[in-house]
Amino acid sequence: MSNFDIPTTMHAISQDVLGGPEVLREVELPVPQPGPSEILVRVRATALNPTDWKHRAVSGLFLPAPPFVLGWDVAGEVVAASYGVTVFTPGDEVFGMLPYPYGHGAAAEYVTGPARAFARKPSNLNHVEAAAIPLAALTAYQALVDTANVEAGQRVLIHAAAGGVGHFAVQIAKSRGAYVIGTASAPNHPFLRELGVDEVIDYRTTDFSTAVRDVDVVVDPLGMESVLKSLRTVRPGGIVVSLLPCDTARLSAEAERSSVRAVVMLVEADHAGMQALADMVAEGTLRPAIAGTFPLAEAAKAHALGDTGRTVGKLVLTVP
Repeated sequence: MSNFDIPTTMHAISQDVLGGPEVLREVELPVPQPGPSEILVRVRATALNPTDWKHRAVSGLFLPAPPFVLGWDVAGEVVAASYGVTVFTPGDEVFGMLPYPYGHGAAAEYVTGPARAFARKPSNLNHVEAAAIPLAALTAYQALVDTANVEAGQRVLIHAAAGGVGHFAVQIAKSRGAYVIGTASAPNHPFLRELGVDEVIDYRTTDFSTAVRDVDVVVDPLGMESVLKSLRTVRPGGIVVSLLPCDTARLSAEAERSSVRAVVMLVEADHAGMQALADMVAEGTLRPAIAGTFPLAEAAKAHALGDTGRTVGKLVLTVP
C-alpha cells in the first residue's frame, strides 16, 4: 500500500548494445510494480561498481544480452510495500543491494526489490553515502566475516585496498581487531593509513608475494594470477577469498599443496549483513569514501571514470 503519488513512467539509464560508456542512454520506462514481499523504492542515489562497467561492455557474464538497466546499489525512500512486507512502510528511508546478479535495475528513478534486501538508512548518512555502501561493503563483510571469520590478532592481506571493496574491507577487518596489510599505489598510501592500515605495499614497486608472510586471510578482487601468488603469503590453515571467477580446479589443487583453503565468493543480498553494516555506520566504525558524484543523466561520464580503474572509493549517481 502507498500514500505516495507514484507516476506511471520514470527515467532510467539503459543500453541496447554492449560497448563503451557511449552506449548508455537515458530512456523512459514504466515504473515497476512490487510483487509479494517486495517494496517499491524512490531511488535517490545509486552507486557504480566494477560489475556495472564490465556488464556494460562484455558479453558472457551473468546477464543476457541488452537492453537492460544496470545498477544494484540503492538508497532512497519506500513509496509502496506489497503483500507480506512487515519490516518497512511507505516513507521509510532505506539502503540495500538488489539481488545479485539478476536483480539489477537501480540506475532509475524507481526500483523494486525484496524487502529483506534492504535495511533502514542510518541517520548519520546522506543518500549518496548510503548508496556507496551496499554491494561493495556486503562483499567485504561476507568475505571477511561470513567466509573467513576474521578474529582479533589475525593478519589480513587486502588487495586493491583503496578501491570500492578494499576500503570497506580494511575498516571491517580493523573493527574486528585484525592486523591489516593493504596493497595500493603509493599516492593512495596516506588514505589507507587514515583508514588504519598497519602495513602498506606499493604493488608497482614491490612483489607482495615475497614481502608478505604468515597471513591468515587474503581478500583478492584482482583475479587468478594474484590469487595464486597470494597463496604463497598464507600460513597453513589460512584462507584466500577470491572475488573474481577463477580456474577453481587449479586453484583448489594449488591451495591443497600449500595446506591453505581457497574459495571463490559471489556477493548475496542479505538483510542481516545490511543491518550489521548499518550498525557499524551508526557506531562510527564504517564510512564510505566517495570518489565522485554525477547526475543520473551523466551516467556515461561516471562509467568512463570507472573504466580507468584509478578511483579511490565509490562513484555515485544522484537521482533528482
